[in-house]
Amino acid sequence: MPIIINLDVMMAKKKMSLTELSEKLGISMTNLSLLKTGKVKGIRFNTLEAICKTLDCKPGDILDIE
Repeated sequence: MPIIINLDVMMAKKKMSLTELSEKLGISMTNLSLLKTGKVKGIRFNTLEAICKTLDCKPGDILDIE
């Protein structure tokens, strides 16, 4: 029952590049890329909150479960 990360979908809906999101959040592109591809074991709530505020979405728009 894996967690699915739809960060790339939300970025596409908002027409935002990984570089632009990285700059707005102050998070490295490497870390965002790892998150986007699902290669991380966890995410801090404050990071998730910042992503949601920047992309104007809810955590459920980014995270899903199979």
